[in-house]
Amino acid sequence: MARLLIVDDDPKICLVLSRMVKIMGHEAVIANTVKDALNLSAGCDVDLILLDLDLPDGNGLQILPDLLNASSEPEVIIISGTGDIRGAELAFKHGAWDYVRKPFVFNEVSLSIKRALQYRQGKNIVKIPVALNRLGIIGDSSAIQRCLEDVARASVTDAGVLVCGETGTGKELFAKAIHVNSARSSGPFVVVDCGALPESLIESILFGHEKGAFTGATKNQDGLIQQVDGGTLFFDEIGELPIRAQTALLRTLQEHKVRPLGGKTETPVNFKLIAATNRDLDSMVEEKTFRKDLLFRIRAIEISLPPLRERTEDIQQITVTKIHEFCRRYAIATKGISPEFQDVLTAYNWPGNVRELLNVLEYALASARRDSVLFPKHLPPQCRTARLDFNSIEDLKSRERQSAPEDNDQEFAMFFDYREKTEKAYLQMLLDKAEGNRKEACRLSGLSQSRLYELLKKYELSRFNR
Repeated sequence: MARLLIVDDDPKICLVLSRMVKIMGHEAVIANTVKDALNLSAGCDVDLILLDLDLPDGNGLQILPDLLNASSEPEVIIISGTGDIRGAELAFKHGAWDYVRKPFVFNEVSLSIKRALQYRQGKNIVKIPVALNRLGIIGDSSAIQRCLEDVARASVTDAGVLVCGETGTGKELFAKAIHVNSARSSGPFVVVDCGALPESLIESILFGHEKGAFTGATKNQDGLIQQVDGGTLFFDEIGELPIRAQTALLRTLQEHKVRPLGGKTETPVNFKLIAATNRDLDSMVEEKTFRKDLLFRIRAIEISLPPLRERTEDIQQITVTKIHEFCRRYAIATKGISPEFQDVLTAYNWPGNVRELLNVLEYALASARRDSVLFPKHLPPQCRTARLDFNSIEDLKSRERQSAPEDNDQEFAMFFDYREKTEKAYLQMLLDKAEGNRKEACRLSGLSQSRLYELLKKYELSRFNR
């Protein structure tokens, strides 16, 4: 008997689905809100979740990754009367089993439930561990774990792979990981930076040319595609590739042959294509700037890399690993990392993602020089100012103005009295902002825990509940 969690705020739908589940011989648990769904999925083992999208306190798609990553790793079937094709695509990309539109029929939902539970049972019979070469990919967050699963899946096939993500998320590193874990690992891995290719020479660089094919072609020259035979070709920022080159590439992918410029014969080629982009290729297809048939070819498997701001739990591991690596590279003594230094890194938004984090760490090492421990003072200004809440600062200034001494000698406050008054106002704001969380208060204020407790004791303010 399986346990199914029904997440819907409509009592009638919950009643119908729970009866259906019981008729099928399973147990039904009901949640009417996002909050209840998260609590139930975390608090008990669930085999399958029937998830509505339009809930009183949020959208079901927003919690789909959390539900899928619950300890029992349940399957999820979306059952909703709202949403659109983009929402369905997003649900499937996250790993939903099925998407059923309301109003539904009994057989449609029951068959989907049956298939999902059969799949789950088969999956749990035996789990074969896969030794994956991570190739320097750092992090154990659920987002990175999903990407590593995609790497393992992509490495056992020659189907085209599209790696999507913002600049600096590590698209080339993941492409290399696919290559080294594949049967082509002993072959070459060739990178094509599409944004750096001169438009007039693209076809020659990719497909090669025969002597005399154009002015300056004084000898036969193999292209990158011929050089990568037996290996993996990585097209970085493939959205920058001109339409004419896209057409020639598509033909090569379809025929597995390449014809050099000026040549009369085609040469067989055998390679795996991995492409990467930070652009919306679907929008480019609609704008006629990217070929739809080429997109189908290169996106047999798609890996979406999360930005660093969505996996902040990995920042500490990346920082420690890379600081030790940089210290070895530059032959300097290993430096310690203060909690305050790590808190600033965690609070920053990282628009440049992992690449920016690595640059910042190198900056910090150069700034620290002989210092044995890294502190926030060693970080660049843009990282340090990011943790300042200027709304709170303006609020504090307003409070200061309200309590400021009047401009006359008799009532003008003594310096220490005035400082204590403003210090206490700041601490009261800090306690409100941190909502009883000690670590958050230290992060927001930049104070060490001992100094913070010393100030709270001085002004007889309540401490923290966690």
